[in-house]
Amino acid sequence: MTDPMILSGPANDIDSLRRPLIAGSEKVQQQIIPQLAELGNEGLAVLMEFLLKRRDNPATWVDGKAYQVLYNSDAPQAKEFLRSCFPEGIVPLKSECEINYNSLQQLLAVQDFQAADRVTIEKMCELSGPTAVQRKWLYFTEVENTSAADLQTINNLWLVHSEGKFGFSVQREIWLSLGKNWENFWPKIGWKEGNNWTRYPNAFTWDLSAPRGHLPLSNQLRGVRVFASLLSHPAWSKNPEK
Repeated sequence: MTDPMILSGPANDIDSLRRPLIAGSEKVQQQIIPQLAELGNEGLAVLMEFLLKRRDNPATWVDGKAYQVLYNSDAPQAKEFLRSCFPEGIVPLKSECEINYNSLQQLLAVQDFQAADRVTIEKMCELSGPTAVQRKWLYFTEVENTSAADLQTINNLWLVHSEGKFGFSVQREIWLSLGKNWENFWPKIGWKEGNNWTRYPNAFTWDLSAPRGHLPLSNQLRGVRVFASLLSHPAWSKNPEK
C-alpha cells in the first residue's frame, strides 16, 4: 500500500517528494526514490542533494538505492556528481590488505548479484594470499584470520546495495536467531529444500526476490566449518559500519 505522505502533492511536484525523502521512514523513502528517478533532471537533483546531506554518515541501503539511480543514469550531471563527490562509490572501500573493491561495488550498483558473488569469493581468496587465490576456495583457518576491516567492507557493500537483504551480517543474524541450527538455517535462506541442496548456479535467485540472507554464497559448497568461521568472525562484534 502506498504511503499517504507520498500523495501529498502532484506527481510532478518535486517539493512534495523532497520533504518525505529527507524526513520520512525507510518505507516512504523506498517508494519515493523510484518516483524521483522518473522525473528527469529535477528528480536526479533531489537525489544528489539527499546524498550530499547524508555523506558524513555511514551509508544505509536507502543511500544505496539513491546512488544506484544516479550510477545507472545517462545524465551528464549525475555522472559528474558521482565522479566529484563519490569517486569510489557510496561505501568507503576500507582495506587493511590493499585490496581494491571497486569492481565489487560497481557490480552491486548495477544489481549483477551473480557476478558480484563470484568477485566476493575472489576477493576473500585475495585476502588469504596467493595459495588461496590459486586454489579458489578457503580453509576455515584462513577465514578465521581474515581482516575484520575487509570483511566489514565486503559486508557493507552487499548490505547497502541490496536493500539490506544480503550480506554476511544478515546471514549471521538469521543463523543466531535459529540457535545456530544449520538444518533450519539452510532452507531459511533458500540454500536447501527438503533433502535437496540448491544447485549452483541456475537454481539460486540472483535478484532481490530471493529470501533474506540468500547471498552472498561464497563458501556454500565448502561445508559448515568454513561458513561457521565466517559467521563467528570477530568482525561482527566490532560494530561494523552499516
